[in-house]
Amino acid sequence: MRFPVILFLALALGACAVAPPAADVADRFFADSLFRAPSAPVDPAAVLAPSEAMRRYAAAEIAPLAGTRSRQQALVDALRSKAHLKLEYDGAYTRNAAQAFEARSGNCLSLVIMTAALAKEMGVEVRFQNVVVEDAWSRQGNLYFLVGHVNLTLGTRPPALGTRLHEGESLTVDFLPPPELRGIHWRTIDERTILAMYMNNRAAESLAGGRTDDAYWYAREAIRQDPAFLAAYNTLGVVYHRHGQATRAERVFAYALEREPRNTHVMSNLVPVLASLGRVQESLALERRLAELEPEPPFGYFNEGLAAMRRGDFRAARDLFAKEVGRAPYYHEFHFWLALALANLGDEAGARRHLAVALETSTTRTDHDLYAAKLQRITSSRLH
Repeated sequence: MRFPVILFLALALGACAVAPPAADVADRFFADSLFRAPSAPVDPAAVLAPSEAMRRYAAAEIAPLAGTRSRQQALVDALRSKAHLKLEYDGAYTRNAAQAFEARSGNCLSLVIMTAALAKEMGVEVRFQNVVVEDAWSRQGNLYFLVGHVNLTLGTRPPALGTRLHEGESLTVDFLPPPELRGIHWRTIDERTILAMYMNNRAAESLAGGRTDDAYWYAREAIRQDPAFLAAYNTLGVVYHRHGQATRAERVFAYALEREPRNTHVMSNLVPVLASLGRVQESLALERRLAELEPEPPFGYFNEGLAAMRRGDFRAARDLFAKEVGRAPYYHEFHFWLALALANLGDEAGARRHLAVALETSTTRTDHDLYAAKLQRITSSRLH
């Protein structure tokens, strides 16, 4: 059985029953001498730093809106208004505050970071939250990402004596569509965890781009920012494995499992590492344990569907992709491949329908353009 390499994007793990590790404990997992210097500075201070353009915008565009409104309401209005910031969601990579502002786009973490930087520039207090949502997955090649979600609340303190009452209101800003937010729960997280999430995202994105050295430095900084953020240890373990350091990878994964023994994502990454070290019986035992905890692994039906497509069994592929759509109805790639299977079966109406969903739920401009082109072609020929 082939195990996918699982990483985390903007995800905070549930609280552990044990105390968080001290920074010096985490330091023992680092091996700086094995990696080349990063291609660009890995600077946590730059993540939430506002650019000069952001400062000018806050003063000239947002502050005047705060006439009869609080500063936080003025900022929220600017975020929502098509006449002001005109933000777009783009999950291609995680931007810092200045980059997201310049591009006017980003994933949820990037947009939260940008909003927090603007709020701080305006003197508005910020509280970050990790949002509890159903597992959502994405992939790049053989890297699989469990995608979490964060939002923020502006203006968390009661008004000071002598200030306008509405300055004490708190407003939650979330970059998910409103229907997806009904009934959700979240918990407050520290700024250091947000910085760890940012660094971990950049590490995962660097791995996906084949930049293993950069990935190491980002994962290292994620752990230094928040030694209790276990997702970063998982990423560091993947970095070591990709770098040919199986023994170091095993130590990091084993440590993460000590702190969260039922973490199936770490288990999935550890199984092939143990096998590569010749510890076959341990690997098989962990594989059996993983199958007990997760009998239907993420992307399992999808990978079977791809195999069916390769051998030309489009009916089987259709049924397998449909199963993935059933348990992850908002993931664009499942709809895209289901559309391909349907098109090869001559069901152009069904293919068009699922391509439209893929287009609507795409998270990067590249995917959006691909699906738009396929949708345009579907009326004249089969998809290939």
